[in-house]
Amino acid sequence: MAGFKLSDLEERVRERAQASPDASYTRKLLDRGVAHCAKKLGEEAVEAAIAAVAEGRERMVAEAADVLYHLLVVLHARGIALAEVEAELEARTRQSGLDEKASRKSG
Repeated sequence: MAGFKLSDLEERVRERAQASPDASYTRKLLDRGVAHCAKKLGEEAVEAAIAAVAEGRERMVAEAADVLYHLLVVLHARGIALAEVEAELEARTRQSGLDEKASRKSG
């Protein structure tokens, strides 16, 4: 899958969101609401954290993929485009990570 990008996955989430819940896991998640989608994201993040410490490379890659998918589902549920997150990340690169983190504490 050379050349696959997160924007490709975002498009897939958008497409699957329009499908029947009988045919689409994404649609089933969205039908249960943003809180359920967020819960699934949290579960996947915990699994990724555990894999990072206690499991092999392949498992970590698989769990990271799950986190990214579920994050895009949550963003879709909230009406937030990946481009908005990318813009935020781009803005943050204009200062050091330590400065950026410090600025969030005071806000």
